[in-house]
Amino acid sequence: MTDLPAQHLSRRRWVVLAIGVLAQLSACSFVYGVPFLVPTLRDTLDLTLAHAGIYVAAPTTGLLLTLILWGAAADRYGERVVIASGLALASVAVGALGFGSLDGTALLLLLGVGGAMAACVFAASGRMIMGWFPRTERGLAMGIRQTAQPLGVAVAGLALPALAISHGVFRSLLLPAALCLLSALLVAAFAPDPPRPPRSDTVGTPSPYRKPVLWRVHATSAMLVVPQFLIGAFATDYLVHEEGWGIKAAGAFVAGIQIVGAVGRIASGWWSDRVESRLRPMRQLAIGVTIILLVFALGDAIAPWLAVAMLVVGGIASVADNGLAFTAVAEIAGSAWSGRALGIQNTGQNIVGSATPIALGALIGSSGYAVGFAVAAVVPFAAIFMVPVRDESTPQW
Repeated sequence: MTDLPAQHLSRRRWVVLAIGVLAQLSACSFVYGVPFLVPTLRDTLDLTLAHAGIYVAAPTTGLLLTLILWGAAADRYGERVVIASGLALASVAVGALGFGSLDGTALLLLLGVGGAMAACVFAASGRMIMGWFPRTERGLAMGIRQTAQPLGVAVAGLALPALAISHGVFRSLLLPAALCLLSALLVAAFAPDPPRPPRSDTVGTPSPYRKPVLWRVHATSAMLVVPQFLIGAFATDYLVHEEGWGIKAAGAFVAGIQIVGAVGRIASGWWSDRVESRLRPMRQLAIGVTIILLVFALGDAIAPWLAVAMLVVGGIASVADNGLAFTAVAEIAGSAWSGRALGIQNTGQNIVGSATPIALGALIGSSGYAVGFAVAAVVPFAAIFMVPVRDESTPQW
């Protein structure tokens, strides 16, 4: 990776970052927006909570099947062509959900294909941001980039429940389809790849996976996905079916949590730049999230107001580590491997993310929310000991 002149950096990097955030937001409004449709899905298709979890998991399942391929394509061909083409295809697949009368199999297939195409942005946009920003600003830049997920979820929470009620559950997904198309056009027009050495100069770069550090970062961040997806998938349903909230009010409430969570990601990225470590803040966040899940379980059992408060705090804290993990992975992997490493990072997270609504949905359905959250707390507790803080070294990029 060659350093860009300061003037060129200041002229281009923030524009590229803004477009990257919009592209990621658009993909996330679909991939992670389906949980907001769970109450309407259950009523429309007469589903159990566990069966509704299958629809929630379909986009992330499609996502994880193609993440590494998209990352390898970004390493070889550059980010711009990967993001623009993938989001254009995602808009077609997701848009198709809004038209016609489809059976369950066709619905699940299109949800999966939409997720598979949206996967393009998850590895490639992070690689693009890492290329445009210097090391001293990467934590902040990646923190801003990672706000796209909670902001995308917030957009979905504000819009999808109301659209589902007024226009139909799957027609509501025309909104994320339109956002994906807009983002594809903006990336193609205004988001060039950052300057890099010729690919021939990086061919044969040793694999960073020969050492265990990168594997441990992947494992830690996958563990910390469990509380994030647990709260994201079931917060709306908890407020509606356990606390008696209206669907629109619950969606707006969870959307507000996601917006504050976006600020938390920026703060954690800035924090990591200041302390010159990505992994120490990750461990401290793992400790905090473990406590939050246990307090939620206690609140659900004896004090519902406390459970709702922990949804707020947990919705913020459970997403704050995400940008730290992505920055650490890219820096450890180096420019030659960052696309694939970020693809592997996303794959691990989304394998766990796909399984979380199904497994914990079944557990919550049979034993209640208190038991489900208490069991889930075991996972971030284990992450405290997995994060390789002592092995953190000078970044390779």
